[in-house]
Amino acid sequence: MAKKDYYEILGVQKSASEEDVKKAYRKLALKFHPDRNPGNKQAEEQFKEINEAYAVLSDKDKRKEYDTYGMGGFQQRYTQEDIYKGFNIGDLYKDLGFGTGDIFSMIFGRQPAGPGAGRGTGKAGRRVYDYGDFVTREQAPAGELDLHYELEIPFMDAVRGSEKVLSFTSDRGSEEIKVKIPKGINTGQKLRLPGKGSRDPYAGRTGDLYVTVKVAEHPVFKRVGNDIYLKVQVKMTDAFLGGNVEVPTIEGPKRIKIPAGTQMSSKVRLKGLGVPQTGKLAAGDEYVEVAIEVPRKLTDKQKSLLEELRKEGL
Repeated sequence: MAKKDYYEILGVQKSASEEDVKKAYRKLALKFHPDRNPGNKQAEEQFKEINEAYAVLSDKDKRKEYDTYGMGGFQQRYTQEDIYKGFNIGDLYKDLGFGTGDIFSMIFGRQPAGPGAGRGTGKAGRRVYDYGDFVTREQAPAGELDLHYELEIPFMDAVRGSEKVLSFTSDRGSEEIKVKIPKGINTGQKLRLPGKGSRDPYAGRTGDLYVTVKVAEHPVFKRVGNDIYLKVQVKMTDAFLGGNVEVPTIEGPKRIKIPAGTQMSSKVRLKGLGVPQTGKLAAGDEYVEVAIEVPRKLTDKQKSLLEELRKEGL
């Protein structure tokens, strides 16, 4: 069942100001807080909904994403725990007269651990996991503090290497960071930026930011490993008699020799003109596949010459 619209949940218009959103949330939080509705499952579910709605609409970046992509697109980009990262309403709940200790546990359906559970860093030996002021008595599992970012880069930036500025949101707010793209990187490879993920202040750990690279297609080049392939059309006479033709390479245009008698789909290898060496992969080559250009229209003289060639068995 699809979730309600976040604005509908809080009872505000899409144009509502930050202060209007906050006022609506405070009113609903007072009404549906579990301390005021003990044992009321319906009130508990509504409380979860208004917290999720406020976690999104009180964050400028998340609200912008939600307004842009709608509920369906937003849920594809954010898990429930992503929604609550950076969401800190501890002071707000204290002002309302409520504690915040187990609210996050209730939202995620986690049960508080008993005294002495695990390798605790919190009080009474309990493990503690913090998202803002939402606290559960368990340490963040490995990898849960990591952030993930998908970065699409142009084909030539992947071949030559480059530097990009990433904009992302963590529990520290909106951040920008420069990342070096190593030459020869390919689609699916990841860059790890240590210490740029979310923080677990109770356990004294910080996650990492993982950047997954997607390389855009090139209109001419096709990459396989570190080799580059492309097609080039040559004139019939150059294929028959040999000749020279200009071809693009990652280093710029090059003139190559077409041997006499070159066949359709044969390949000319340009050694070392592929992707530079990356990791365990040696530098690649460029392979130029020959396509023989057949003219659609012929002059009378050309037809006459070809007829003579046909008589000679060609």
